[in-house]
Amino acid sequence: MSDRPLLLEIITALEEQGLDRDEYQLQREIDAEALERLVDSTGPQTGTDLEIRYSIGEFCVVVTPSDEVTVKVS
Repeated sequence: MSDRPLLLEIITALEEQGLDRDEYQLQREIDAEALERLVDSTGPQTGTDLEIRYSIGEFCVVVTPSDEVTVKVS
């Protein structure tokens, strides 16, 4: 992942879609530390095509080891 913590990457991606921080309880949705450890353990150097998807309201969050966090409307 990037130098920024994964949690900040996810929050930034959600806010770029217009979701305010008071519209979700991220700590209730995911364990960001566990997610970051999982993504880091299967980084690009391992050749693993890991992609983790989960929903927050109407948004689908996609996390990959290649420093990508994308948010799409479901």
